[in-house]
Amino acid sequence: MIEVQQLAKRFEQGRGRGRRVVEAVRGLDFTARDGCITGLLGPNGAGKTTSLRIAAGLIVPDAGSVKVDGIDVAERPQTALARMGVLSDARGLYPRLTARENIVYYGRLHGMSPVAAQARADALAAMLEMTALLDRRTEGFSQGERMKTALARALVHDPPNIVLDEPTNGLDVLATRGLREALRRLRDEHGKCIVFSTHIMQEVERLCDHVVVVAHGRSVADGTVAELLQRTGQRDFEESFVQLAFDAASGPATGA
Repeated sequence: MIEVQQLAKRFEQGRGRGRRVVEAVRGLDFTARDGCITGLLGPNGAGKTTSLRIAAGLIVPDAGSVKVDGIDVAERPQTALARMGVLSDARGLYPRLTARENIVYYGRLHGMSPVAAQARADALAAMLEMTALLDRRTEGFSQGERMKTALARALVHDPPNIVLDEPTNGLDVLATRGLREALRRLRDEHGKCIVFSTHIMQEVERLCDHVVVVAHGRSVADGTVAELLQRTGQRDFEESFVQLAFDAASGPATGA
């Protein structure tokens, strides 16, 4: 389970008289439960990426906390991150290594034995339908192939919590469907807590058990898709989202 409580982060931009303080996240609250896919839905600049970077221990918050299975990320980062698989994008693969070598290398970094890491790479390749890619160098991989490899790498240590930042960016229809099926299997067969950010309505409708609408650095609504439709009195989820994200919050979006 991942618990985000009153999370806040500010950044300074510019210099001299042009310097200004931007509130990327301001009081964000949500809980992502085990065996559940939780979507962070918001427009670009809503604060989704900043929040997930804080959850991944890449940024220190100004206020609030992120707890992973009760462990505060800021206070005990190594312990908390050992229970997380984080996928920010698929650009961080080592191009001269095969998909297997990329996955096994990360397993070794997490303290796995060579034999255990190799076995885990084979198991993940079967689950993600990427066995044919496993012993190819990642240089020249398509975006979908890179995404599968990056996801397998994030899952190599079998973390109970998975965090993905807009994972379908740049993927074609088939690759998106494949990723969606993989996330469903991780939820249904393995009981994982999965959090992913997106601004794509169809992904949320087809995949998420719980939705947190983020706007202007804070959560403005949460619930199932059906509950959010009922709350806004809309039949179309896109219309519901627009009402929640833009009508319920004032001021320009300043997050990242």
